[in-house]
Amino acid sequence: MHDSHTAFAAMATLLAAALLSALLIIALGPWLARYALAEPNARSSHKLPTPQGGGVAVIGAVIVVSGAAIFFWVVSASLSSLLVILAAVLLIAAVGALADKHPIGAAPRLVLQSFAVAAVLETLPPELRLLPVLPWWGERFLLLIAALWFVNLVNFMDGLDWMTVVEVVPITAALAALGLLGYLPRENTVISLALCGAMMGFAFFNRPVAKLFLGDVGSLPIGLLLGWLLLMLAGSGGRVAALLLPLYYLADSTITLLRRALNGEPVWQAHRSHFYQSATDRGFRVIDVVARVFAVNVALSALALVTILLPSPGTDIAAVSVGMALVAWLLVVFARGPARHLPHSS
Repeated sequence: MHDSHTAFAAMATLLAAALLSALLIIALGPWLARYALAEPNARSSHKLPTPQGGGVAVIGAVIVVSGAAIFFWVVSASLSSLLVILAAVLLIAAVGALADKHPIGAAPRLVLQSFAVAAVLETLPPELRLLPVLPWWGERFLLLIAALWFVNLVNFMDGLDWMTVVEVVPITAALAALGLLGYLPRENTVISLALCGAMMGFAFFNRPVAKLFLGDVGSLPIGLLLGWLLLMLAGSGGRVAALLLPLYYLADSTITLLRRALNGEPVWQAHRSHFYQSATDRGFRVIDVVARVFAVNVALSALALVTILLPSPGTDIAAVSVGMALVAWLLVVFARGPARHLPHSS
């Protein structure tokens, strides 16, 4: 396909997903306001009941637009694999929808999530190996654990207006750019574009102070799709890039979990211990927090692109070092809170 046709198809996919996501949110708005109110709880940053379930529109737009785009744009897509991924997305979205309405025990929730993640892992090419020193089954088991953690950390981090938007949009934009440059399969590119667009359509309604939340029905399948896309990137030779893109989320969630575990706190209970949540408690405005996260994520995306376009061990080491320094700086800033200006002495 000519470059001009590819660029047009990519832009059409992005804009169609954004438009459909926004239209679905508007159409579902009255229903969500009646039946899907999120009451403030121990984990919340909001003070008033707010409709949740915007993820229905986001995931719906991703499925419809990416399905249409793959049909018209992608010649050699594996239909069976895509259908399995669709089923897994719908399963984990259903788990999220149930959790949004009624609390689900940790064990059954984890079992259902494991089915969805295992189904997605089953679609990975058999030759995809990230840790070839391990036997195939051992590597796949570790991938299952890692993917489960990633799905849940995306859910854990969805606790502030625009937080998931400023994470997902840079990651999916970078993945789409890599796909358009030929470093990812075309169907991965399409789904990245559709997810990026759908989140952009959702962003207007989730801007601070949010009028709508994603809910678990959105954050869980978004985590599943992102995890799959990052695994495909890692399997295509972009291991360092796949680590850099979600590095802030990985650091905030993992450090918070370990800190809570070391303090003897129940890690499965709702809380406000994440660095980004502590930042608002210490005086940062919501927009201050998400703007900093967005800036760091854009920088991480640029570093990830550099590791793909200029591959070398030196580039990888430098990019990871800079990425870790940026994330560490942001976590320290959030932990300290905004700088306090001392009054001038007379």
